[in-house]
Amino acid sequence: MNQVEIAAMKSTSLGSLWDVILLELKHGYSLENNEKEFSDKREKVYNFMKIPFEVERFMFYGICQCVDSFLFVYTFLPLRALVTFKSLICSSFSKLKGNHNKKQLSPAEICNLIKMAILITCLMMLLPWDTSMIYHVIKSQSVIKLYIFFNMLEVGDRLFSSFGQDILDALFWTAIEPKNSQRVHFGVLSHFIIAVLYVFLHSILVLCQATILNITINSSQGALLPIMMSNNFIEFNGSVFKKFNKTTLFQLSCSDVRERFHLFILLLIVVVQTMKEYQWTSESFWKLMLECMYILMLEIIIDWMKHAFITRFNEINLSVYSDYLLSLAYDTLQSYDKKAFTDHSDLVARQMGFIPIPLGVVIIKVLSRCVSIDGQLVSIILLLITFICVVTLKILNLVYIIRRACKIIDLDKTM
Repeated sequence: MNQVEIAAMKSTSLGSLWDVILLELKHGYSLENNEKEFSDKREKVYNFMKIPFEVERFMFYGICQCVDSFLFVYTFLPLRALVTFKSLICSSFSKLKGNHNKKQLSPAEICNLIKMAILITCLMMLLPWDTSMIYHVIKSQSVIKLYIFFNMLEVGDRLFSSFGQDILDALFWTAIEPKNSQRVHFGVLSHFIIAVLYVFLHSILVLCQATILNITINSSQGALLPIMMSNNFIEFNGSVFKKFNKTTLFQLSCSDVRERFHLFILLLIVVVQTMKEYQWTSESFWKLMLECMYILMLEIIIDWMKHAFITRFNEINLSVYSDYLLSLAYDTLQSYDKKAFTDHSDLVARQMGFIPIPLGVVIIKVLSRCVSIDGQLVSIILLLITFICVVTLKILNLVYIIRRACKIIDLDKTM
């Protein structure tokens, strides 16, 4: 031990009890001696507070893409299928008249017809189902069972969403595979049956999710709070304490986008079903809106906390969310290019795990039960106006997505 260390020990040695008391009273801080460490800690606190804004920027743009993919099922997919079906009929008539120049369908037209066929087939399978029977069977269960069922359905929905697009892609490729390639598959019909079975089961699962949520919201036993809290706590606990890098965080962020939009659709289904039972009264509507806002706010706060702690524990910079947004922007512009190899709806499904067809089937099922449409002219006009409004919303949302993507890419090029 050198002389300097000995002198330092003597200067800090405590002679008596009074010296100890004086040290506790007058001992100060010398934070300026470690300026960099404490500046970094302060910056981490600031980054923690900025997380909600960065996450919501990414979430909002991702949800807009999910909206575009979802509305496509009700708007341009039927229109594309009608145009393709019309061209097939015209081609058949021309062949009967002696013109043997048979028009070949493009891969995009084949995929659109397949999507529409899956949608119609699953609707025909699901429409005869008695949802009131499902409602009463689930309602008779205890709160603990509802909690277990809801979490099981949540896991099942994630598994279906992660694997469902692979099933549909396998069907599309089998249907449009070049004839000169080596065919090693089950055939188009077998793949179509597998795809229909998947969409039907996923639709049943979504319908059960909406039913449980409907029961918990309208329950007098206060079942909503423990179910939503436990579900969000399990999600929070399962994500925060895992090791993340930029790639896995991007996958988690895309999954959160799909989950939030999926929850919004479930709440929409609950609102329609509940308002039908209460004869569409304004008092019931505002009470229901309060419950739905509570669920959405809880989901949003959990997402903020989850991403804040993940970036904090894994020391990931906030700029990563801008990189994710830029990635979505490039993918959006590429998918809407004339030479794009995939449709934007399928791209969203592969990127975020959001598959709109099962949700589309469930929405039509619920609306057919809750909204009666007779053959009167007024009903037909209202249905046509609704379709025009949905198409307009789809176009406006698409314009926003493409315009925002161009701005994000231009801003990145100027930096």
